[in-house]
Amino acid sequence: DGEFELNFQPIMDLKKGESHMAECLVRWAHPKSGQLLPSTFIPLAEEMDLILPIGKWVLEEACSQLGKWKRKNVGMHMLSLNISARQLFRSDLANQVRFLVEENGLEPGELELELTESAVIQDVRQAVGVMERVRKLGVRIALDDFGTGYSSLNYLRMLPINTLKIDQSFVQDVMTDPGSRSIIRFLVQLSRELGLRIVAEGVETREQLAFLKEADCDEVQGFLISPPLSADGMTSMLVRQFGGTTNS
Repeated sequence: DGEFELNFQPIMDLKKGESHMAECLVRWAHPKSGQLLPSTFIPLAEEMDLILPIGKWVLEEACSQLGKWKRKNVGMHMLSLNISARQLFRSDLANQVRFLVEENGLEPGELELELTESAVIQDVRQAVGVMERVRKLGVRIALDDFGTGYSSLNYLRMLPINTLKIDQSFVQDVMTDPGSRSIIRFLVQLSRELGLRIVAEGVETREQLAFLKEADCDEVQGFLISPPLSADGMTSMLVRQFGGTTNS
């Protein structure tokens, strides 16, 4: 019924203090229940085998919106979005992405697909094959929620990824748990050695932000930086930061 919509959470570059990037998040604007988060409907969508059409819609809408931002010249350099295990293994992901990049006038490196450890581990060999085909297009790949699944360091060596995203559970505990601080510092150093960009999720306090700066993390996202925004809200934020126009 056209009730899905996309929100966009800014990702801030810690060295520049700017948000040229964002993560795309799907929401259900339910006419009676209000805005529903993915945790309330994605499990049901998977059970009903609707996750593929939903994922395809998100990918199409995200690429369309990124194309609009490019034409407005508002300073959006990259948009990331989550890809489900079923999209990874059961759809022709590389060809879908190639078509949408070309159709919307995008550079491949302006799009980043986020995969979780739990999705990849279902069939590592097949996952690597799909990821390599996507990477050959020039599209970026991130390993999301790192630290919540198997967290095998061997995956970081095997998987063709550009970005490692530290799960928010580590960030939330950095001020009280020395172990979380040590893990984040270790992951930052490991990412440097492997040539990966590293992003910390779930930043909510200035103390957490200060620690991540001190730890030399590349980028952060979370409610301290900005809550997820509508497309119009994201456009307004970009125009305030970088100029451009809010007109179509």
